[in-house]
Amino acid sequence: MKKILFSSLALALAAGAHAQQSNVTVYGTIDAGFAKVTDKTTAIAKGDSNRLGVRGVEDLGGGLKAVFQMEMRFEPDTGTVESGSRPLFQGQTRVGLQGDFGQIRIGRGVTAYLDAKDAFDPWNGVSSTAGFKGDLQVAGYNAQPLDPAGSSNDRFNNGLWYNSPTVQGFQFSAAIASKESNGGAAIVGRGTAAAPQFPANSQASALPFSLAAGWKSGDFSALLGYERNAIQTKVWGLHLGWQALPELKLTANYAKQDQNHSKALNSVTTAWVLGANYSVGAGKILFGYGQKKPDGAVSTKQTSLGYHHSLSKRTYVYVEASNKAAATSVRFFGAGVNHKF
Repeated sequence: MKKILFSSLALALAAGAHAQQSNVTVYGTIDAGFAKVTDKTTAIAKGDSNRLGVRGVEDLGGGLKAVFQMEMRFEPDTGTVESGSRPLFQGQTRVGLQGDFGQIRIGRGVTAYLDAKDAFDPWNGVSSTAGFKGDLQVAGYNAQPLDPAGSSNDRFNNGLWYNSPTVQGFQFSAAIASKESNGGAAIVGRGTAAAPQFPANSQASALPFSLAAGWKSGDFSALLGYERNAIQTKVWGLHLGWQALPELKLTANYAKQDQNHSKALNSVTTAWVLGANYSVGAGKILFGYGQKKPDGAVSTKQTSLGYHHSLSKRTYVYVEASNKAAATSVRFFGAGVNHKF
């Protein structure tokens, strides 16, 4: 009887220990180099965001897991917080649960749509000046207009996220956030300088939300996204990808932004970007061309070319160049090294 009791107790303790197994990972990216922009002196710069993060998973048993992630951003040349004005954990701070139902998280992070569309960016979601991530790929849309100047344009604060499981290549993601002020400056909008439509530290006019539906089958992938921010600016986008050859990936992006709620003139902006990645041995050639056209205003055209050469699985060196032409042309050239750990 004692043997049975001890055996049962041992099994119960083993099951409990297994259910409470956790895995915590420290990770990051350090990217630094030099850049030259038209009419500016050559300076130390970065091709990608520098980040330091901690993420973890705890097995709760029964197929249920707890997940969390905290990610800060910093400047490589000074060690200060990214852009000097962004939150300490600028990247994200989220905690949630994961299971057969998918994943639910709460906190701060990239919106559902703006996160998913990075897979179709010719610069693979890297925030380089030569890339298209925060501008032409989404028609210049800003997900958090009520944040202080210098904040990111692709995140929600005080948000709730849901990611469905992938079923036959399909996945659905959604996010919703509160509409409280985040300490940004006044937005004149359809008001006046004396009486702005959105005064400083005022509550927004709507709950922001973001939706993304993705599909992948073999060499083809597609994404349809829709988002509305807290001042009721709307954006939708269609993004396509094709692995034409083992070494060649082609992408096409179209987006339309509607700022009618807060802008009386030129409120609609359309944009498109075509891109290609071509692998050559340890190297990869990146190319992109696109255009952003506000209704009734001058269009912006951008051509970008880059080369990334892998020295290992974690380290690559790069050279990039772009020309962005609107009323005037702005040329960019950058080179540097990127290491992930």
